[in-house]
Amino acid sequence: MALRDGYKFLALVRRRRRELLPGFAPLTSVIIPCKGVDGDWDKNLEAFLTQEFPAYQIIFAVASESDPAYARLAELLKRPAGARPKTSPVVAGYAEGRGEKVNNLLRGLEAVDPAAQVLAFADIDARPGRDWLRSLVAPLEDPHVTVSSGFRWYLPREGFASRLRAAWDTSIATLLGDHDHNFAWGGSMAIRAADFRRLQVAERYWASTVSDDYALTRAVREAQGHIHFEPRCLVASHEECAVRDFLRWANRQIIITRVYAPHLWWLGLAAHSLYALSMLLGLAGLFAPGASSRARLAVVMWLVAIQVLGMGKGRLRSIVARESFPEEGETLKRFGGCYWRWAPLVPWVMLYNFVVAGFVRRIEWRGVVYELRSMQEVRVLRRDAV
Repeated sequence: MALRDGYKFLALVRRRRRELLPGFAPLTSVIIPCKGVDGDWDKNLEAFLTQEFPAYQIIFAVASESDPAYARLAELLKRPAGARPKTSPVVAGYAEGRGEKVNNLLRGLEAVDPAAQVLAFADIDARPGRDWLRSLVAPLEDPHVTVSSGFRWYLPREGFASRLRAAWDTSIATLLGDHDHNFAWGGSMAIRAADFRRLQVAERYWASTVSDDYALTRAVREAQGHIHFEPRCLVASHEECAVRDFLRWANRQIIITRVYAPHLWWLGLAAHSLYALSMLLGLAGLFAPGASSRARLAVVMWLVAIQVLGMGKGRLRSIVARESFPEEGETLKRFGGCYWRWAPLVPWVMLYNFVVAGFVRRIEWRGVVYELRSMQEVRVLRRDAV
């Protein structure tokens, strides 16, 4: 079933890339929260500033003027660079009852052009294609679509941890598709401004949360709306990382899921526990005293089949990467095999993440330690100096 879904995902990516975009491109305000300057920050910023879109505004929101991102924004945005969109840096300050990113978004909303018909949200640590904003906004021409969303796509680098993270995260990306159980992702999502106000997202769902995307997803589902996944809005992330950083990041993703989407956490825990139990029981049966040769052969075939199916879906992800990011052909030629080679390891890492999330409610995110007490209550435990 998972392999079948992988083929469906690949077919959707190819079909959408062939389709002509609708002409719907109203004035759009893009809000991008920023903290720190790392990786390909400048290149990512430039990609947002050079979108092929008729009229849009970008609001960069930082918590403090002492943040390196604020000085870097001031330096880059004052340079003449032809026809750029209107930009508005905003200093959001700090809030104790919600995540810093969400607080930046809420303050950024105050700078939105009153004439903007669409609100889009993005992350500065990922790089969009030139048609990202047009592709993200176009599905909102359909009144049945409440939110249009893409997802991040980690591209592998030289380090082991970056390749494992690429395999880990894209296994989540390929859960999205042409169906009714998509979720919004905060680094690439858009909603009509009228719907954002109608759903009272800022007042009811973002007031005390660390998760902008899970909160928006909940708002849409409670209103019986529809989240559209747009494959053309997959955004590339190029960051290198260490094993410790990867595990901390992966644990944070699943802890947030445990608090804000507990049903998904239970499903994930059950699925990965079943995988681990099947593998362990298979190995136990393989080496069980008195097992016949026929029984051992059946067990070997069973274990190999599980791995081959998983690696097959990983192979499909490597094809998606090549077709979605043709400009990264050389990198993917060298390292793209990680999507299928590391597929057998991903479920074990996932199981570790899901188990940790069952006991831990504290996360560290960009130098801030939060305690996630419930879906409606967040406590800031520590904030490192910027």
